Amino acid sequence: MTATAFSVWPQNLSLAPIREPARAPRPVALAFGALVVALLAGVAEALAQTALLLERSDADLGGLATGLAMRAVLYLVVLAVAIRMTHGDRWARVALTFGIGVLGLASLLVEPIRAVLSTDDIGTLFDGVTASGVGIAIFRAIHVAAVLVAIPAMYHRIARPYFRA
Repeated sequence: MTATAFSVWPQNLSLAPIREPARAPRPVALAFGALVVALLAGVAEALAQTALLLERSDADLGGLATGLAMRAVLYLVVLAVAIRMTHGDRWARVALTFGIGVLGLASLLVEPIRAVLSTDDIGTLFDGVTASGVGIAIFRAIHVAAVLVAIPAMYHRIARPYFRA
């Protein structure tokens, strides 16, 4: 066999060099830490919501398991992309900006914004508040705050040259 799929690999195409994460500038390390916090808060919120749904007699175990599995895969992908970001990969920074900074934040904020806009009296939003509801809200607030720290940190003036090299 003289012509395999591997023999036609372009000579000038190479995989991006991997940098040592210890060399990452401080804002990049901060962004990574904040993304890990956001992921952990997302996991905690998902588990808390699942626990609440499991208390119901009509809980759909298959649907809950599928939802948790999909979130786990998504969170692992985000973690892998965040690790690539610490190595200076520009594509990872862009992917995190749009995936987490735009789509992710929108998905976290649409429900609370919809609730505020659909009520005539803000005070009614807090009727029936439970401890578990407050816990979930705290996890979501931590998640949002961590993303709002991570995205600007990736674009800090000290971090910019790291993604150009």
